[in-house]
Amino acid sequence: MEKGICELCKRQPVELTVHHLIPKEEGGRFLDTAHICIPCHKQIHFLYTNTELAALYSTVDSLKDAPEMKKFISWLRKQPATSLPRMKKSNRLKRRRK
Repeated sequence: MEKGICELCKRQPVELTVHHLIPKEEGGRFLDTAHICIPCHKQIHFLYTNTELAALYSTVDSLKDAPEMKKFISWLRKQPATSLPRMKKSNRLKRRRK
């Protein structure tokens, strides 16, 4: 994994992952991607379904502006770049997937 600046939380230097802005499952295999840190990537997928990501959050700016992500990003920016916080799925998503 390469290290750099996360496009969402702007922490650096962090290990970056490639996030498909439109999930591959929703037809985004060859479309735009974003380089984001592991905690941001996990949080996105813990909060939103692939359908929601494709329809509502298909840009870095729309992810940054999502209320749940804003709160998380604000908290994460205060954490050291080396920290990998434990993540939990949102209750809404847990209920939806049952």
